[in-house]
Amino acid sequence: MLTLLRATATLALTLFYLTGNAQKVMFDYNTNTDFTKYKTYAWLAHNDSVLNRPAPEKLFGGYIEKDANQELKNRGMKLVSENPDAIFIFYTSVDEIVRYSQSPTLSVGVGVGVGFPGYFGPAYYAGGSAPVAGGKITETIEEDGTIGYSMYDARTGKLLWNGSISKTFKLSDDIAKIIEDYTIRIFTKYPVKKSR
Repeated sequence: MLTLLRATATLALTLFYLTGNAQKVMFDYNTNTDFTKYKTYAWLAHNDSVLNRPAPEKLFGGYIEKDANQELKNRGMKLVSENPDAIFIFYTSVDEIVRYSQSPTLSVGVGVGVGFPGYFGPAYYAGGSAPVAGGKITETIEEDGTIGYSMYDARTGKLLWNGSISKTFKLSDDIAKIIEDYTIRIFTKYPVKKSR
């Protein structure tokens, strides 16, 4: 099951990155499935203790599940701890992007000319310029983040639905608000519409 989950997450991320960084929800689902029969669900927790590495979803996992729980509740589903109809997982990916920009350069120009006063004819001019200020290079760090959700049938383990979205943001942004807004956008592509 874990291999299936990893393969699905990799496929979803690959499909997303092939479409560029447009903030468009990528989704897929089994059109032969009656999603209204799924009334209860549980979360499959991320478990990276084998690798013992920090994961970005650990920091924001509470926001991610809370916002998804609200969206699922609005669609008539109930979170349970035993015998769920469906299993949900979420996945995240965050990559640091470093951008460099250069401010405009201020140059001083010097010109020299030779002409003949009062006489129309050829004149000779020379000019040049040299940078004296500006051209400062500035580094900006941004994050390219992806959040996604997948739904599985708890009995068969079959993937039923997944949706993901990506956004470039800064760590100084309101991450909780970004998670909320983008979770709502993802679940607009869930096959059952809001009932309240």
